Amino acid sequence: MAKAEIRNQIRRLRFEHGEMTQQQLAERAGCTRQTIIVLEKERYVPSLALAFMIARTFDRTIEEVFQFELPDTAGE
Repeated sequence: MAKAEIRNQIRRLRFEHGEMTQQQLAERAGCTRQTIIVLEKERYVPSLALAFMIARTFDRTIEEVFQFELPDTAGE
């Protein structure tokens, strides 16, 4: 079974919110700047609690910030 992907809109949302820095988002979401960096690069899947905190920071739903994508399994 191929691995599912979690995409996100964090970088775009930061800029839509007054060019919020990674550090500012980290402080509001209760994590480190390094966590925001790896999230934006889609190299880390956040905990459910962190996903909620980030979404609330932007006044969005989790689905507006994070997208769950299953791999195309046609041909398997």
